[in-house]
Amino acid sequence: MSVSLRKTPAMLDVLHALETKDEVWGLKVVRDSGRPAGSVYPILSRLEAAGFVSSEWEPVPEGEGQGHPGPRRRYYRLTDEGAAFAATSLQAAHGAQRKPRLGFARGVGLA
Repeated sequence: MSVSLRKTPAMLDVLHALETKDEVWGLKVVRDSGRPAGSVYPILSRLEAAGFVSSEWEPVPEGEGQGHPGPRRRYYRLTDEGAAFAATSLQAAHGAQRKPRLGFARGVGLA
């Protein structure tokens, strides 16, 4: 699928939260990424539309409770393509943090 995704700091945080686990429910991604739900869920939706994430609703056995309070959980996991995308994106972001910034050097003034 050809979907253009901007690699924002929020997306990188979501990818990192997904990369470290096999399967994780949405609110856990919110907590682990440190981003608000209003940012995380649209990112998860875009990643799923791009084929980088798959999701499914928690199964609930008939006649039984779900084993936890609150609504059913939606579980997310990186696809194989998504795992590769996450690894290269996070590695590139980590490498970019180590590079010196271009621009005005300290102590150099404009003449």
